[in-house]
Amino acid sequence: MIEDKIEDVIIIGGGVCGCSLLYELSRYRIKTLLLEKENDVADGTSKANSAIVHSGYDPAPGTMMARYNVEGNALIERICADLDIMYKKIGSLVVGFDETDRKSIENLYVKGNKNCVPGLRIVEGKELFSMEPALNRDIKCALYAPTAGILSPWEFAIANAECAVKGGAKVEFNAEVTGIKKENGHFVVDTVKGEYRARFVVNAAGVNSDIVSGMADEKSFTIQPKRGEYYILDTTEAKLVGMVVFPCPSKLGKGVLVAPTVHGNIIVGPDSTDCDRGATESTVAGLEYVVKNALRCVPSVNMRSSIRNFSGVRADAGLEDFIVGESKRTPGFFNIAGIKSPGLTSSPAIARDVAGMLLDKGLDSTPNPGFVAKRKVTRFKYLSDDEKKEAIKKNPLYGTIVCRCETVTEGEIVDALNRPLPPRSLDAVKRRCTSGMGRCQGGFCGPRVMALIAKYTNIGSVDIPLDKEGMYIVTGKTKGKRAIL
Repeated sequence: MIEDKIEDVIIIGGGVCGCSLLYELSRYRIKTLLLEKENDVADGTSKANSAIVHSGYDPAPGTMMARYNVEGNALIERICADLDIMYKKIGSLVVGFDETDRKSIENLYVKGNKNCVPGLRIVEGKELFSMEPALNRDIKCALYAPTAGILSPWEFAIANAECAVKGGAKVEFNAEVTGIKKENGHFVVDTVKGEYRARFVVNAAGVNSDIVSGMADEKSFTIQPKRGEYYILDTTEAKLVGMVVFPCPSKLGKGVLVAPTVHGNIIVGPDSTDCDRGATESTVAGLEYVVKNALRCVPSVNMRSSIRNFSGVRADAGLEDFIVGESKRTPGFFNIAGIKSPGLTSSPAIARDVAGMLLDKGLDSTPNPGFVAKRKVTRFKYLSDDEKKEAIKKNPLYGTIVCRCETVTEGEIVDALNRPLPPRSLDAVKRRCTSGMGRCQGGFCGPRVMALIAKYTNIGSVDIPLDKEGMYIVTGKTKGKRAIL
């Protein structure tokens, strides 16, 4: 029967918002399908951002952004503990150099209190420099937000999606949406892989959310993508700062930050420039801007320790708030759009809210007996010596180091390849295990990771991409053998 082939909900887009909603809906007996145009979740904005859990002092009071930011901040710590996602609550500082900056910081303090952000304080003098000794001594004051944190953003999406799939939800990769129409009371979603049907559709397509919305509805908003460029510094710089250091925000955003990452690096960036969709190249001008502004706040940043540059593209709808809710023109079609910063922090709160909207529309609220509330991941390098010995005793593959820079074992990679959403590219393994994230950036471990992907999946060695489909590493023959580039 055709009814058996109709999903309750189709989610378009596998970023942090789409994956968070997939997980939230998996709490109930709801048939949910996530469609992702790439070959992995978290392969857009969700893998290329500042990885900050914002406290919530910046959004305008009374907006959805303000509410979702503070609620999301409170939810994330528990979610990361339950799903074993790398997370640290380290606090943040917004620093000011003069009286104009002081007024800006005081305004943020007032907004933060209206938004119910806990623990905000304005600090200065000896206290400030005892908190962060590397700060520029010309800084006069700072807003301290103790609830700010850092996490692994791609792992946040992956963990939510994995647990949802284990609980019965479905994910379809390489399924770019090409059209949406309503037929016999339900939606028909056309993709490059065929059509899918559902009672409700949720658009969480990031920088393409205006295009997807236009397929089902009148085009009520337009996304202007904005590129932000970053440096990642080697773990030798890990002690540079202990908190997230921001300048005073401007119309371009929160500014160039200097912050630790959960993996032990230092992240520096971003700038903010208008760009085309998918324009993730790095530029000389953008990187120079990042360096200049980072050094202003933290003069001892050692840019010679950079091991990688990258850029991410954010979805800016030109509004002071997110676009979240049901379409007024097309009942049953929901948007989660214009999700710029603090989108990562807000994602679990947005998911909970949209799930509630869908339940209010008549979806089954019966608890799912197969709901997966917990996840555990083995990270070999963080184990004690005794724990390492026990892990190797149970599985000898943990005794073989594949990535020397990050101390990633064969056991961890094989674990990832056997999880509910197995990685299908070199970078997809990296996002799950950190192999290739160290100083050599996969120069030594890359071929060994490729061999493991080929061994444990149905992907031949010559077909394994670096990341997205078409980004192949093995491209042709040289001296009678395949050439590895």
